[in-house]
Amino acid sequence: MKTKIFSILAGVACAMTLTSCEDLFEPAKENFKDVDQMYDDSAYAQGFLVNVYRNIPSYYDDSDVATDDAVTNEKDNSFLRMATGSWAANNNPMSNWDRCYGSIQYINLFLENADNVHWADDPEAAALFCRRMKGEAYGMRALFMYYLLRAHAGIGTNGELLGVPVLTAFQTTGSDFNIPRETFDQCLNAIYADLDLAEEYLPLEYEDVATDGDIPARFQDITQRAAVYNRVMGQYARLLFNGLHARAIRARVALLAASPAFGARDWSTAADAAASVLEHINGISGLDPDGITYYTNNIDAIGDGINPREFIWRENVARDNSAQEEANFPPSLYGKGKINPSQNLVDAFPMANGYPITDSRGHYDASNPYAGRDPRLHTYIICNGDLAGVNNEAIMTGSDAAGDNALNKRETSTRTGYYLKKRLRMDVNCNPSSKQGKNHVTPRMRYTEMFLNYAEAANEAWGPRGNGGHGYSAYDVIKAIRQRAGVSGVLGDAYLDECAGDPDKMRALIRNERRLELCFESFRFWDLRRWKAPLNETVGGMDSRNGNEYTRIPSVESRSYADHMYYGPIPQSEILKFSNLIQNKDW
Repeated sequence: MKTKIFSILAGVACAMTLTSCEDLFEPAKENFKDVDQMYDDSAYAQGFLVNVYRNIPSYYDDSDVATDDAVTNEKDNSFLRMATGSWAANNNPMSNWDRCYGSIQYINLFLENADNVHWADDPEAAALFCRRMKGEAYGMRALFMYYLLRAHAGIGTNGELLGVPVLTAFQTTGSDFNIPRETFDQCLNAIYADLDLAEEYLPLEYEDVATDGDIPARFQDITQRAAVYNRVMGQYARLLFNGLHARAIRARVALLAASPAFGARDWSTAADAAASVLEHINGISGLDPDGITYYTNNIDAIGDGINPREFIWRENVARDNSAQEEANFPPSLYGKGKINPSQNLVDAFPMANGYPITDSRGHYDASNPYAGRDPRLHTYIICNGDLAGVNNEAIMTGSDAAGDNALNKRETSTRTGYYLKKRLRMDVNCNPSSKQGKNHVTPRMRYTEMFLNYAEAANEAWGPRGNGGHGYSAYDVIKAIRQRAGVSGVLGDAYLDECAGDPDKMRALIRNERRLELCFESFRFWDLRRWKAPLNETVGGMDSRNGNEYTRIPSVESRSYADHMYYGPIPQSEILKFSNLIQNKDW
């Protein structure tokens, strides 16, 4: 850990000075910045947090191809190797150890020095800047601890449920790096303590106030001038970490802690945490009616740090971009067809009347498998014959189809009979002779996730129709989500009503709705593990010949996970270096 930390800090020194690297702990040479120089250079000080923002894990990591939801046609893909038997403590593409602890080091160094920085000439603005940035730091330390827990917590070789080492102080050359793992509960307490501070220091959202009297009461001990408040806590800070983000992280952490892999406990805390986020948009009435296509809704009009209605937090707009489309469009649209949705996932989409395709009341027709289905199927997945691209081209995926879109035709062709559509803009043109990118916005958190978090936890805590005093139940949430999707029958959503009488059936339905709503958003890998759900479902596909004669492909790719893989490993390199680190069982 020690070597990695110092290489990271040397890197930040390089980035901030735009000169050659020097160790931050050596005496500063002329034209080189040492740590204490941050006191008189607020931009340099803030740069530590800037680097932390850059280290936040990507919302789209494509780990879906390591699950029953998809495969990839990239033969050397690390997730493919992991899912088919090569996952090891020294070969872990899901590791977040280095990224997260490096970021926590930045944060701890910042927190230990922030009070001494000259943030502004105006003392009120200076105090607000210090408060805001410390709040950001505490919140992001909690965020990185969440990613560490998700990836590395588990049952240790000592039989205990363990978390990870908790670092709340900057490690120097004289620090003891041989730090043991804390218990899972101790890690939860550390995260919640940081989130408490983030919520105390930060506004719920960054928006200008109109008058001095509109300044939130908890900031009036620092300033009673609207101009000063707006300078620090106003609209110019919109994309930075805020109090609402802290609430959303708390909801994620609480759901993880309540899940079967981590004790199946305290579901009401998880439900309450998600509800605290949803209260900001007045509960179910705030569900974005267009949230299903969040990745294309009015993206070109987004600016000034404003979030689309579905977003809690987002990255910067990527302008004139075509990276997602080039990676995942079918070959005829000049894409590499990288992510191939599975037949398993396609089968999880119900019929439009709400019944599963395995229920005779749904009237599923195996000879016409995509007819009468949940509209989300054709929104998120390109099926045989669907239209796609700037010219609404019919994508024929059958093995006897002409062109490179055909099943297994080329290395860039589909292996399952399906191509990805979610996350992609159909108005992007990847043709090299007339290439035209479009704006894209990647979320960090969506409200739909919070609704699903609430539904899952509320069902476990209070049953399908219980609401814990929040005014809406798991049933109410799932009904609203399915109605938004266009799923219902003549008499309403009869299947949902049936499930509402049985918490076990409701659990299965909620998990399936989560699978559909959040597909290809990098949730499935983690959900299966925290649920302790089956990991080794063989991934299937679909072939069609003569355009419309469908034959299922029972095995496109097998999965090879052992039972201990419900928990990820501690990096083997760390175990070898530090005797106090306990590895997770059987790794």
